[in-house]
Amino acid sequence: MNICVFLSAADLDDRYTRPARDFARLIGKAGHTLVWGGSDSGLMKVVADGVHEAGGRLVGVSVDFLSAKARPGVDDMVIARDLAERKKLLLARADAVVIMVGGTGTLDEATEILELKKHGRTEKPVVLLNTAGFYDGLQEQFRRMEEEGFLPRPLAELVHFAQEPAGAMAYLEASVVGAPGPDGR
Repeated sequence: MNICVFLSAADLDDRYTRPARDFARLIGKAGHTLVWGGSDSGLMKVVADGVHEAGGRLVGVSVDFLSAKARPGVDDMVIARDLAERKKLLLARADAVVIMVGGTGTLDEATEILELKKHGRTEKPVVLLNTAGFYDGLQEQFRRMEEEGFLPRPLAELVHFAQEPAGAMAYLEASVVGAPGPDGR
């Protein structure tokens, strides 16, 4: 399975890096491929390192103005012209999406995939990994949108909220047809 992960390239505290590293190891050990923003810094580097060390493949999609920060030696690296093209390429290469902690770029990527799902333009599973309660406020906002009629589909059809890496991976493997299960088969 090609798992696109949207996340920060910032250097972050262990409460964020540890679960990200744990999820990365799950990707690699199960033989999945990481599709990510291609950066070799911050949390993006932590996840790429974890996937690589556990035997997974790395597919990066960087953007022209950040190409100097792109990770060398990956299985595949694409350099997009701009952020819009980058998002399109990331999603095109993904079977599923995981949203980890991040800033405005991550939020932009998250809302784009949810908007595509809302309108039936994709049915890829999306997991929001709510590490250390980082997205509690966003989860509450999404629930309010659903309750007040702003979402034409149930929230549960758009995104799955997971508190821990193992729960995120279990949901993805159950959701993607043909994906190996927890035992790698």
